Amino acid sequence: MNRRVFIVEDESLLVMVLEDMLPELGYEVAASAASVSSALHALGSEDPDLAILDVNLAGSRSFPVADVLVERGIPFLFASGYGESILPERYAHIPLVAKPYGRPELEAALAALPPRARTGTS
Repeated sequence: MNRRVFIVEDESLLVMVLEDMLPELGYEVAASAASVSSALHALGSEDPDLAILDVNLAGSRSFPVADVLVERGIPFLFASGYGESILPERYAHIPLVAKPYGRPELEAALAALPPRARTGTS
């Protein structure tokens, strides 16, 4: 079974590229969201195995989404054109893929993510 990826990205062209690329890499797209609020809403019904989070979503930071992913034991990586300095200390250990990234960088970063740590009854 393919690992299901939740995409949180506000650039629609990049979402389309990821939706094409991820299945080629052996992943299934669970859902996508373009804002913090829509991502939090989607996580109410989606149960992905991992996630890709753009740090900057139309001027808002995706850290509230990251907090929920951490609580649920869902591994994720950040994507950003701003570099690692944009991450708060609590997320310094989370992988960051620098934008613009290509298939090799994304493939390596996703492959390095640990399996989901199942918590509770989920």
